[in-house]
Amino acid sequence: MDAKYHKNENQSTAAVDKCGNFGYYYGMRKKIQNWISTALLLLSFLIFTPALHGQTGFTQQDRETLIEMKTMMREIDKRFEQIDKRFEQVDKRFEQVDKRFSELREDMNNRFEQMMNFIWILAALFGGMLTVTIGFALWDRRTMIRPFETKVAEIDARINKNEEKYGKLLAAIKEYAATDKKVAALVERFNIL
Repeated sequence: MDAKYHKNENQSTAAVDKCGNFGYYYGMRKKIQNWISTALLLLSFLIFTPALHGQTGFTQQDRETLIEMKTMMREIDKRFEQIDKRFEQVDKRFEQVDKRFSELREDMNNRFEQMMNFIWILAALFGGMLTVTIGFALWDRRTMIRPFETKVAEIDARINKNEEKYGKLLAAIKEYAATDKKVAALVERFNIL
């Protein structure tokens, strides 16, 4: 009987250790077994002490008591077997819960990985769009400014080429304004000099 309980206890303890602090109940079961066996030992000691004081042999009452003790032990064994079955069921339930938790954890990890990959893809797309937009703006700015730069360079070349002529023209207008009052009034009004 004890070997059977030890075998079940060792199997259950391995499953319980995975689950946590469930070993407490196995310890309680062992204490209850010890207490019951101690109580039965004391009961048998009290029953058989009259035999030590002068009675010899078994009486009918002793036989009945032994039969009652055997039936009680069988009932206790049945109860312990039922308790063992319940513990095995609880162990199976714990294993199922552990399996569900591990599946849930794996699902969460996979989902988190998918989300992180999606975020990286979005970041890459945004970075690419930003780079293309800035590159396009710089290219457009340069291509738009080039015609103006060439026109300004042409105008500047013309001004440099005709600067001497304009200086002479202004000197001529200044001299003519000194002699003619109408031209002097026009020069002052337009602030040419």
